[in-house]
Amino acid sequence: MTPLETVNAMIAALERKDLAAAITYMTDDIEYDNVPMRAVHGHAEVVASLEPFLAGCGDVEWVIKHEAASGDVVMNERVDRFQFGERWAEIAVAGLFVLRDGKVALWRDYFDLGAATAALS
Repeated sequence: MTPLETVNAMIAALERKDLAAAITYMTDDIEYDNVPMRAVHGHAEVVASLEPFLAGCGDVEWVIKHEAASGDVVMNERVDRFQFGERWAEIAVAGLFVLRDGKVALWRDYFDLGAATAALS
């Protein structure tokens, strides 16, 4: 798998809310940095960070607007969409993924916390 295919497969697993599958695309020591929130490290912390949020959503959809890959670095601009009842919350995100040995070792998402909080409330 290319780095871009790996990242997109991880995203597809997250859209299915299948964290067990998603972490198979991550290194054991992954750093997941949800800027401007705190970074977490390792599979257990990534699952602990994402599981409660994803469990509260109906559907999840990440609409990738642009993506680029160079070597082991993948970047994308996307809109992360989360369904809560009849309503969709949309968050504009820029993502950076750095792969090591074919797996995501660094996942850093940049977004506006105020806009995300307003969309999710």
